[in-house]
Amino acid sequence: MTLDTIRRAAVDRSLFQPTTLQGALDLMGFVQADPIRAPARAQDLTLRHRVLGYRAGDLERQYSHLDVHEDIFINYGFVTSTVQKLMHPRGGRAPWSAVRGRHVRKLLDFVRARGSAHPREVDKHFAHGTVTNYWGGLSSATTHLLDAMHYRGLLRIKGRERGIRIYAAHDHEPVARDAATRRARLDALVDVVVRLYGPVPSASLSMLVRRLRYAAPQWAGELGTTLQRARHRLPNTRVDGADWYWPVGETISRTQPDQQVRLLAPFDPVVWDRRRFEMLWGWAYRFEAYTPVSKRKLGYYALPLLWQDRVIGWGNLSVQDGKLRTKFGYVSRRPKDPAFSRALEEELDRFRAFLILNS
Repeated sequence: MTLDTIRRAAVDRSLFQPTTLQGALDLMGFVQADPIRAPARAQDLTLRHRVLGYRAGDLERQYSHLDVHEDIFINYGFVTSTVQKLMHPRGGRAPWSAVRGRHVRKLLDFVRARGSAHPREVDKHFAHGTVTNYWGGLSSATTHLLDAMHYRGLLRIKGRERGIRIYAAHDHEPVARDAATRRARLDALVDVVVRLYGPVPSASLSMLVRRLRYAAPQWAGELGTTLQRARHRLPNTRVDGADWYWPVGETISRTQPDQQVRLLAPFDPVVWDRRRFEMLWGWAYRFEAYTPVSKRKLGYYALPLLWQDRVIGWGNLSVQDGKLRTKFGYVSRRPKDPAFSRALEEELDRFRAFLILNS
């Protein structure tokens, strides 16, 4: 097996034949979310390649009718019930202080009695004051506690109102606490990340397994042995000095890349793993939205530009006066092949349709 075969498998596995929104969610298990809209949110940019006729905002609009939940996996995003059941009920140390913990039961009873609640309604009823959030600003202490209760699994996100989470009570099925059940669930969580991001090099497998401490903090102490099991049970091969792993039951074979151009989200599974990105495509992609303007090299929200099975550059897209504006950069130079120019225009047409633009 060669690195070229691994590279093509990385693209082909992830960019499966477009299907329904629920079908894509079921195949992926997890879609990372990001609030920046430049020109669309990351979850929408990711799903548009995998869902037939997808339009920006479809996930939010259809959320209440889908088998999907906002939750933390290895990052914050959307998980199916199948994945969520592997993580919950979350145990371990409560994500709130003893003082705040006194409010949890009352707050849960309030939400349960109302069926659903906006943080503003909860704050008005309890008036818990403010706390310092992770970014140094002030947040409603009630909202902060609601977030913690959501992470713990006591609440779920029922939907959003102008971007604000609407909470409802959530009861999870009890799970056996025996060692065999824990191992099975942890192995299943590893399978989810490898299915989503594989093939992965050994160092990335270690990183992904470590990040499962966010998904299942109650089992964080067992992730070391979980990684050891993964190295033994996942199919793997050694290529150019690195061990690569992929999902159980799959084979990696050489395929011919299609001729499409695709503008990918910064958190798309194809490009999410920056270590793997550099190994497969030979250059460093960085997400620079939070980088000072003077230090940016690619742009505020550069979208990796995939042609065939190569990420050859990046694009910065914006909407001005109802029209799509584009600016591209290339690792070496723009391909001279007329097929690339045609494929790029087709991708921009798809992008306009995704954003519901006339031109």
